[in-house]
Amino acid sequence: MKSIFGMTLEEMQAEFSAQNLEKYRAKQVAEWLYKKFAKSFSDMTNLPKDLRAALGAKYRIEKPTLRTRLDSADGRTSKFLLVFPDGASVESVLMRQPYGNSICISTQAGCNMGCAFCASTLHGLARNLTAGEMLAEVLFIEEMLSKEGEKVDTMVLMGSGEPLMNYDNVVCFLRLLHEKYVLNMGYRNITLSTSGIVPAIDDLAEEGMPITLSISLHAPREELRTDLMPINRKYPLADVVAAGRRYAEKTGRRVTYEYILIRDLNDGEREARELAKLLKGQTASVNLIPVNPVPERGFERPTDESVASFCSILAHHRITATVRREMGSDIQAACGQLRSRHMSAEEKLQ
Repeated sequence: MKSIFGMTLEEMQAEFSAQNLEKYRAKQVAEWLYKKFAKSFSDMTNLPKDLRAALGAKYRIEKPTLRTRLDSADGRTSKFLLVFPDGASVESVLMRQPYGNSICISTQAGCNMGCAFCASTLHGLARNLTAGEMLAEVLFIEEMLSKEGEKVDTMVLMGSGEPLMNYDNVVCFLRLLHEKYVLNMGYRNITLSTSGIVPAIDDLAEEGMPITLSISLHAPREELRTDLMPINRKYPLADVVAAGRRYAEKTGRRVTYEYILIRDLNDGEREARELAKLLKGQTASVNLIPVNPVPERGFERPTDESVASFCSILAHHRITATVRREMGSDIQAACGQLRSRHMSAEEKLQ
């Protein structure tokens, strides 16, 4: 059976027209799937019973199930491990911010970028997620919030996986999320985080979706970044920053550069000065992130003094910088940690 969850309204209309069904039925089904969180065609009570049975025989509504949930002690962060029918698992996070409910979703099951500090890469890439599977992550949390009279306000594609290595599915997902018959989420409420896939950054700038681009740098010079992020061998630091500049010029959107601070590795005064020089003249800001230690990686958090000094040096050079406020550190909120903990021994060996 074909999966219907994740189809656009136009795709559903084409499917239904080919079966000589009325065009308006597609709109009804889309509303049930994306607004009313229907789990099966039998839930769609304004469709005739014979039509519900016929659709159920031809299409499947593929959604993940909740394997485990962790809630932070302050009640502001919840992390969900969701499992799809084929066994692929992903992490999604809800962060209750002062400005609204923000979610962080995964775009791949696992990751093959190999970043030295990240738990998501520990077991490699299982597979890409489809547009429908990414949407299912969002609507899982949206349905939960709707019962509290709330909704998802903003979203970051900053969970497991490299979004721009799953480019077509990610773009389809973002366009679907923007549709009025889904969540009608404004593109300016969306941030996409990338390790710096240069050709895809340029492609994204041409899509006409004014989303915020967040680029992971984590080092201000080539050799150090290569040690931390192997992708730097293919897309060097200088090319990545140039692509960020082009994105800002094309879209008019400020680019955010993420910089994970690791004790005695990239958190010194030298690195701060080099980063300021690298980003001089950019329409950009820096998001400083004290590393969330992953036991298998062995990196340590910087001292509060070194974080403050790093931020001060950037400010002195007129580079806008903020230190990310930590949320959910008590529930393994770093990408990949919860998934890794629940993977079977067999899965880890694959």
